Amino acid sequence: MKKIKFFLLSIAFAGLISCKDSTTTYRDIKEAGGNGVIYFGGDILTMAGDTPNYAEAVWIKDGKIAYVGSLEQAKKQAPDAKLADLEGKTLLPSFIDAHSHYINSLTVSHQANVSPKPITDGNGNDTADKIVETIKEFKDKGNFPKDSLIQAYGYDDTKITDGKLLNRDILDEKFPDNPVVVGHISMHGAVLNSKALERFHITKDTPTPKGGVIVRDSMNVPYGLIMETAYLPIFDNLPKPNKDQEVDWSRKGQMLYAEAGITTAHDGATKFNDLQVMKNPKIKNIIDIVAFPFITDLKPILANYPLKDWKKYDNHLKIGGVKITIDGSPQGKTACFNDPYLTGSPSNKDDKNWRGELTFSQAELNAMVAMVYGMNVPLNLHANGDAAIDAFLKAHETVAKHDLGKERNITMIHSQFVRNDQLQKYPKYKILPSFYTLHTYYFADAHVANRGKKQAEYMSPMKDAVGLGLKPTNHTDFIVLPLNQMMVLWSSVNRIPYGKDKPIGPDQCITPYQGLQALTIHPAIQYMEEKSKGTLEPNKLADLVILDKNPLKEDPMKIKDIKVLQTIKEGKVIYCKECNRS
Repeated sequence: MKKIKFFLLSIAFAGLISCKDSTTTYRDIKEAGGNGVIYFGGDILTMAGDTPNYAEAVWIKDGKIAYVGSLEQAKKQAPDAKLADLEGKTLLPSFIDAHSHYINSLTVSHQANVSPKPITDGNGNDTADKIVETIKEFKDKGNFPKDSLIQAYGYDDTKITDGKLLNRDILDEKFPDNPVVVGHISMHGAVLNSKALERFHITKDTPTPKGGVIVRDSMNVPYGLIMETAYLPIFDNLPKPNKDQEVDWSRKGQMLYAEAGITTAHDGATKFNDLQVMKNPKIKNIIDIVAFPFITDLKPILANYPLKDWKKYDNHLKIGGVKITIDGSPQGKTACFNDPYLTGSPSNKDDKNWRGELTFSQAELNAMVAMVYGMNVPLNLHANGDAAIDAFLKAHETVAKHDLGKERNITMIHSQFVRNDQLQKYPKYKILPSFYTLHTYYFADAHVANRGKKQAEYMSPMKDAVGLGLKPTNHTDFIVLPLNQMMVLWSSVNRIPYGKDKPIGPDQCITPYQGLQALTIHPAIQYMEEKSKGTLEPNKLADLVILDKNPLKEDPMKIKDIKVLQTIKEGKVIYCKECNRS
């Protein structure tokens, strides 16, 4: 009898070992191959519906979500699937980038980062001398030969503490033998030294184009800062990676998105040459990329990439629609407003009438909008100031006057200083706002100084947008600001400026769940991909992210400290912070 009991106990113990051995942790998973993977043991937030919904388990198979529900049912449906214990971590749909500049991720690692605090820790980059010091360190480390171009990004003139802005002469003193281009943090301009001005053929006789800014000295010679339409020829002619570099740089750029939990990236003003880089057949994309060609490059792009091939992925890349830029940036004082700036223009602080300028005339904008509507493709519009938003509303009312409320997949990128009366028209005209709440943290002081407290407090009015039944998205505008979706979420929930302890525009704070919707399901709607992305539901793509904490249960002030542990694209782990790898 004792032998029989011992035999039975041995079998039971062996069964327990076998059961335990069939369970691993999320860190051991590389890909949901075979009969797939069942994730369990943590908060599984589905993002389905307007209130939080959790599942006990999710089964991933063949790159898609096969089941969402109880662990018991998941095991019954997939008895041979791997069991991946989340160990208390949080799993939800991966983040979808509503607006950034993907193509710039390819080159950013080859430029000096002169962003100020709190974007970077470094030396602060809050004076021209410190910025020059940062660029010089980058130059020395890179061993740049004479006459080779040196690029930097992140220059923020609103954070200069000693009043001495970066200019041509300051750069010339330290870099007499190299052309230097220091990108403005808005990505709408740059400061050039004399060698760079010469390289890009910018002289005393170069006219300032409509919608452009060329700051000049007392002799009318360009003094360094060039913005908006005057900057476009410079931007178009900046060096691009060669064919061999395109593959390596593309993977590194995409990993920046993957590390942030993003599996769908946006390129929000694609030029023809950029699209050619993205279409390199040697590149094997690991994330989805949605490119929006810039309106001025539409003719060559259509000639090479016909409309019939748009709106569908090929090698995880699709042309999603068209981008029109209507104005500039509020921190760069080139956004277009109906009322003057309180701090003058980029070239003259005493200019009492500077309101910014439209990139295109109203007639040109009307024609562009009519063209895109006729193409029947989504339209992205960059508009920051209320006058720029007015200009689009006028264009829409002119072009679509017989059917103002037709669904045309219009996204108003930034919509930062939208007035409430303008916002009221968004649901009527089927306009989706993609807000930029990171400005409440990084640029609040500049906006208060430039536009006044009342207007600054209403920037990115997400709560009012939600109240109108809109489904707003939220973005980083990378490389303007870092790819950090938890920081984006934190800013939408708290709206607290850097160095302050009280929110700006507290009545526009939203809940963490609403903030997550703006990073998941709402961008899926923006890209017309809500049937395949944005929530954890059967038959959708297995695009997932695992966080170390649950944003809905964490102290709202600590949301920005939540870490991305793992990013999964169609069942395959493309980023893992601390995986077990043999």
